[in-house]
Amino acid sequence: MSGSFAELVAATSFSFLRGASQPADMVARALELGLAGVGIADTNSVAGVVRAHVALREAQAGARAATGRDLPFRLAVGARLVFIDGSPDIIAYPSDRAAWGRLTRLLTLGNRRAAKGQCQLRLDDLLDHGEGLLLIAMADAPDRPALARLAAAAPDRLWLGATMPRLGDDRRRLARLGALADGLGLPLIATCDALFATP
Repeated sequence: MSGSFAELVAATSFSFLRGASQPADMVARALELGLAGVGIADTNSVAGVVRAHVALREAQAGARAATGRDLPFRLAVGARLVFIDGSPDIIAYPSDRAAWGRLTRLLTLGNRRAAKGQCQLRLDDLLDHGEGLLLIAMADAPDRPALARLAAAAPDRLWLGATMPRLGDDRRRLARLGALADGLGLPLIATCDALFATP
C-alpha cells in the first residue's frame, strides 16, 4: 500500500467532538505510513488547513536537507460539509482558486445562519456554490435521491466514499455501496474516514 493510497477523508481536532488529532499529527502519521497523501476535511470548516500546510512544509524541508529531494506526498485541503436537511455528509475539495473561494463563501453562508460556532448548510447551498468542487459523498442507499441530484449537477466530480467500519457486515455494506454507485454511474473511492493519528 505504501505510496499508492491517499486517505482523502481525515478529520482533525478542528472537527469539534469528531476528530481527535492536530492537523500536524495527521500529516506526520500519513507520512510515517508511507501514504501518497492525506486530505484534511474538517466539519464545516477549513480551520486546520494552515497547520497542515506548515507541518508538510517542515517535513519537506527535512527531507530536502537529508536527501536533497522532496517527499512524494500530496496534501489536499477542503471541508466535510454536514447538512441540516438530512443530506449525507459531503467531502468537498476545491480544484482551483476560484473553487476555493466558492467553498469558503459556502461555509460563510452557513456560519451566518447559525449561532457562533455552528454552521447551517443545505444541499441546495452546495448545488449553488459547487462549481469546481471535487466531492466525495459519505452516503448509503437511503441517500439515493440526494446523490442523484449531486450526480446530475457534478457528473464528473462526484465519488461515493466506501469505508470498512469492521462491524461484521462489511461485505454486505460494500456490495450495497457498489450497487448504489453502479446505479448512479458513480465511481467508488476507498477511505478510512480517519479521526485520529494514533489509537
